[in-house]
Order: sequence, then C-alpha cells, then structure tokens
Amino acid sequence: MSKRKEPDDNVNSDFYSMLMELANYEKNVNNDMHRSSAYRKAASTLAHHPTRITSGAEARKLKGIGPKIADKIEEFIKTGGLEKLKKIRQDDTPKIIEELTRVSGIGPAKAKELIEEKITSIDLLRQNTDKLTHHQIIGLKYLDDFEQKIPRSEIVEIEKKLREEISKLDDKYRVTICGSYRRGKNESGDIDALISHPDFTSKDKKPTKPFLESVVNTLKNCNLITDTISLGDVKFMGACKISNFTRRLDIRFTPFDQYYCAILYFTGSDMFNKAMRTHALTNNFTLNEYCIRPIGSTGTPGEPLPVSSEEDIFDYIDYPYKTPQERNI
Repeated sequence: MSKRKEPDDNVNSDFYSMLMELANYEKNVNNDMHRSSAYRKAASTLAHHPTRITSGAEARKLKGIGPKIADKIEEFIKTGGLEKLKKIRQDDTPKIIEELTRVSGIGPAKAKELIEEKITSIDLLRQNTDKLTHHQIIGLKYLDDFEQKIPRSEIVEIEKKLREEISKLDDKYRVTICGSYRRGKNESGDIDALISHPDFTSKDKKPTKPFLESVVNTLKNCNLITDTISLGDVKFMGACKISNFTRRLDIRFTPFDQYYCAILYFTGSDMFNKAMRTHALTNNFTLNEYCIRPIGSTGTPGEPLPVSSEEDIFDYIDYPYKTPQERNI
C-alpha cells in the first residue's frame, strides 16, 4: 500500500494526520478514490506549507483545498477534533481493513471478504492461508521485511548483483534501478528495475517473454531471486534476498527504443512527470512511458521520435534538464 511521506518539519502535522485518516477511510471502506485523492492532495499541500494554518478560510486559499475540506479544518481548529472522525473511529472495520491491507496483494475489497469470514487480524490470516492467492501468501510470508524501508546501501548491493549476473548472461543488457533510489533518496519502499536489450525494439515481432525469463532464471540460479509472484511478457514481480532481508523486486523489460522514456517515467517523481507532460503538450508534443511524439496541426500525434538519452527528451520539449536528484517535487 503506497504511503505519502510526511515532511519532518511539518508545522501542520495534526491537520495532515486528520486528512490522511479520512483519505484512508474513503479508499479502504467506501472505495471512493476520488474523495480519497482529494484528502491526500490537501494533506500534502498542508504538510509542505511553511507556516501554521490558523483558520479554514486561510486554508481555503491554498491550492487543492476546497470549501468542504476548509470547513473540516475550521471545525478541527475550533473543537480540537472532527465529528466525522469520531463516528468513523467507533467502527472497527476501518482499522481491520488497514491491518489486513498491510499484506502485499490484499486490497480493501479482499480485506472486506476476509472480514466477512471472521478473519480480522494478521494472526488469523496466518491460520487461514487457504483463503489467499499466491501473491498474498508471499506478502504474508515476508510481511515484516516488506514493510521496512530499504536502505540505499542495500539497494546499491542489489544493483551491483543484478548488473554482474545479467552481464554474464549477455553484456548487451542495460539495467537501471528507478524510483526514489535513482532520485538519490536514502530509503525506498521497494526496488523497481528496468532492463532492455539493443536486439529488441518495439518494431520487432518476436516475443518479449524469453528475454525476461532468461534474466529471471539467471537471478534465481545465483539465489538473488527467492520467490516469484508473477512473470508476464514484460514484467516480473517477486522477492529478492540480500544480507538477511527479503525485499520486493519488480523487473520490467522494455524495448530498447523506449528505454529512456521508460527510465524518465519510472524515475518520477509523479509531480515532476506531470509537470513535464504538461510542458510537452504546450510545446506540441505528447509524452508517456513509451515514447515522445510531435502533435501535428490537426492535433494528431505523429510517429515516435528517436531517443538515445533522457537529455534528448528534455531537448525536444525545450525543458531545462534536471538530474534525477532534482526531480523530487
């Protein structure tokens, strides 16, 4: 389950906590992703606001905070609480859903099914693994390890091992670990690796799965990969072990001509990607994880442009180049 990280210097921490609790309730209990997203965006806005909010009216002036959320902030300031949260907390269901969805592969819908079968805790889940999918069983097996943030030093080891073993298979393979690790963060939630091979492009008709399968088998043989959650044509999901810890590992195979667009996309951050895509559109380009294409006078995107580096993408849309470490917005 993805979690937003609260800044250490958040002077609006209590408002942040209130809104995140509401966001989780809307997502997990009501399955209202729109409302959940609105609460999360408002929480993030307040968390990054440099000064303490003193009224709902003041909060309303900030981007992403509408009148209803402003009213809740005003109520919280005046009363020290929120009537809606008091009612929510009287029901154990949200807490149980939050507990069960700690397990990778268990979402709110599955959690509700388990609750209906009187499975209301991790301990009871361990006694009823016959109710779980293969993914969920692995998520439960490595629950403690998967929940821990992965230190950067550990990912450095995994990256070195990935490159060493994959190069033994074929030294033409390219390997990049993306996400917060590539943006220079000291910790990451999981490991997202992109691989590509110059012998395969998006124009080729041959299947992609043999490329990915050969890499996965190589990493199994050297005991880096311990478990497979799923293995498709272009994506592997599973677990790898380094030192004494087992970590979530995703490996995605991408055609070589799409490799740098994929690196840009999967490096993030989400907000940086959104800013780049918006800028691209204003300059008559469309940009996604696969390619960059010019938009013609009729508004129809043309053929993908050749890309041999991330810098090419920035140049096409006339956007100042940002190093991965500068993309943490």
